[in-house]
Amino acid sequence: MSQYPIHHETQHNFKCIEQAIPYQTIQYKNIAITIKRLDQVHPAISGNKFFKLKYNFIHAKSLGYQGVITFGGAYSNHIAATAFAAKVFDFKSVGIIRGEELQHKPLNSTLSFAQQQEMSFLFVSRQQYQLKQTLEFLEKLKKDYPEYYLIPEGGTNRFAILGCQEILNTSDLQNYQTIACAVGTGGTLAGIIESCTEKQKIWGFSALKGHFLHHEIQQYTTKKNWQITDQYCCGGYAKITSELIDFIRYFEKTYGIPLEQIYTGKMFMGIFDLIDQGKLNNQSKILAIHSGGLQGRSPQI
Repeated sequence: MSQYPIHHETQHNFKCIEQAIPYQTIQYKNIAITIKRLDQVHPAISGNKFFKLKYNFIHAKSLGYQGVITFGGAYSNHIAATAFAAKVFDFKSVGIIRGEELQHKPLNSTLSFAQQQEMSFLFVSRQQYQLKQTLEFLEKLKKDYPEYYLIPEGGTNRFAILGCQEILNTSDLQNYQTIACAVGTGGTLAGIIESCTEKQKIWGFSALKGHFLHHEIQQYTTKKNWQITDQYCCGGYAKITSELIDFIRYFEKTYGIPLEQIYTGKMFMGIFDLIDQGKLNNQSKILAIHSGGLQGRSPQI
């Protein structure tokens, strides 16, 4: 961590809001699955977002930026968490939101929450949003918002991965052979892979359809003890099926642990199916990372 400039006041602020992370063990077909409840880290900077944002904010403060600017959809956990963190650490914040038609509609609960944290919005068309990583788009942002530090969509960059390396502790590295994690942009999984031991097997459950995430992860690690499956994405990002909703309801009724339909519900559905197939058995101690995201929970559940 010493290779990056650290602003100690901001680091202290993150320490102050962090809560102890509880573990909860459940049984499925006589197999114990221990769940690391990152959803309990903080009410607003929840789950993996706490770890992904931590060093981004520390770095931004160390460089003297006055605000942060980032990207997301209308129900983005990342937008909500970034808005809250910015207010706590006295940063201005701007969210570039996918869907220009949204500016003419009442704000949903996610965007209303972000607005309450004093985040400003820039609504762009889906076509413009797809250009967010192009040099021309980024140069215009830099010109329009010179005092704002840019955080990518989902928060994934080298600072996010640095933070996500802190998700696993010494006990996790010693006690579990299999670690499961939901995957969106790949930053959380990359951090876990980098911090795990070579003897551990890492399963990534993709919320998106396609194999492009393999390439994204390979940019951040040389380890080979991991794999990603999109078998449980229900057709794509934010897509749901009746099977998924039924599973989440069953899981919550049985174990008393809240899930959401974009990430954690799909991950646990996948874990249970792999157990049913005999690909995860009682010879393997399983640690599942509950990455939060409950603010995006569907009213259908």
